[in-house]
Amino acid sequence: MMAYFKSVKASWIWVILRLYIGYEFVEAGWGKITDPKGFNVGGTFGFALKTNAAGAHPAMQPWYAWIVRNLWTPATPLFNILVPYGEFLTGIALILGFATIFAASMAVLMNLNFLLLGFPSTNTQLIVLSLLVIFIGGTYAGYLGVDYWFRPYWLKLTGKSEAALKSAA
Repeated sequence: MMAYFKSVKASWIWVILRLYIGYEFVEAGWGKITDPKGFNVGGTFGFALKTNAAGAHPAMQPWYAWIVRNLWTPATPLFNILVPYGEFLTGIALILGFATIFAASMAVLMNLNFLLLGFPSTNTQLIVLSLLVIFIGGTYAGYLGVDYWFRPYWLKLTGKSEAALKSAA
């Protein structure tokens, strides 16, 4: 059964998942990019830290609150760019099927951070779907997309072969 999902025949399943995840990311990123007030992740960090300190935000673990306070908050100007454009470009890459495994990995990373901040929303669902694309779909997740043409060039550029990659897996 699992072999079916790692085949060309199942590529249409991965297209559907990619389109859904990609749409969610494009919509979220574009909304932040085009917001007339601008996007400021500092408000999100501040809210999460304030409610965590008051004990009213149990979804955010103290260790992650430390990371947000000491690492993420000082880099707020950088995150004000990375978050909206990262969401938007991840969504575009998933929709097009370009660097699919990398894009799905970035989707997991972003959703995990939102989840750790204590904002569950659809993040858990998107993490699970992205992990399915990565671990079950694998290279076939981008087969019906730009990866069909891009992957052979990438392998040639890096000096790797399909056979070597399959034997290592």
